[in-house]
Amino acid sequence: MQLLEQILNGITLGSIYALIAIGYTMVYGVIGMINFAHGEVYMVGAFVGLIVMTILSSIGASLVPVYLIAMLLIAILVSSVLGWSIERVAYRPLRGKHRLIPLISAIGMSFFLQNFMQLSQGPRPFAVKQLIPGSFTVSESFSISYMQILIPVVTLVFMVLFTYFISKTKLGVACRATEQDRRMANLLGINTDTIISVIFVIGASLAAVAGVLVSLYYGTVRDTMGFIIGIKAFTAAVLGGIGSIPGAMLGGFVLGFTESFASAYIGGDYKDIVSFVLLLLILLVLPSGLLGKAEIEKV
Repeated sequence: MQLLEQILNGITLGSIYALIAIGYTMVYGVIGMINFAHGEVYMVGAFVGLIVMTILSSIGASLVPVYLIAMLLIAILVSSVLGWSIERVAYRPLRGKHRLIPLISAIGMSFFLQNFMQLSQGPRPFAVKQLIPGSFTVSESFSISYMQILIPVVTLVFMVLFTYFISKTKLGVACRATEQDRRMANLLGINTDTIISVIFVIGASLAAVAGVLVSLYYGTVRDTMGFIIGIKAFTAAVLGGIGSIPGAMLGGFVLGFTESFASAYIGGDYKDIVSFVLLLLILLVLPSGLLGKAEIEKV
């Protein structure tokens, strides 16, 4: 039964990492830069979800679907505006500069958001009410909590919607064209500045969903929660192949399963070591990641 529990934990963790990793890989795929403020967008989404929950509780709302839908929608809205603002403030003015300059700008934005939330909300952790308690009993020794069911289901829904958007809609086709060749997309009449903003908005939306789900799952939020999970989601994106959306999903689940099994069979103190050793070994064999493509430099 321990094996089944770790598989379930791996699916839950992997779902979260995959949602956040997509934001990293989309931004890199389009502009070739890493948005190191992405983890803080996830953290802001979690705080917005908590604030919405508090407001709904104060007015006497009792229906769980109302809480969940309101928390997700408002967190997505706020984080989308934040993602758009990060692109306009920290990236667009520096586009075309040396890659190190927007990288430093993104790190500065990360510290700004973290310190802003610390000053406005306080440095202590905040408890989040258990919105969906209880579990589904499979056998006497094995049960699945409702949150462990909800997280993969919500993740799957958003993954399907996102995949449909990218592959079937006109705007999604424009996103793919911008990713493949931004200059040619401009020549074909695509407003690539708008598309890049859309990419940041989509990534921020997925990070907000992850933030709300994690806050409900672990029952706590705090100002520093975005840093570690942001690093891990970035690791998942690199593991799967930075720039590849299916790779980000795969990398998230590989990392989730690795952490889950390492915690159970080696020890919780070693799970991060095992994860990064796995990343190192995979990149030694496949430098572009599991599903990444080697970049061909045109001379």
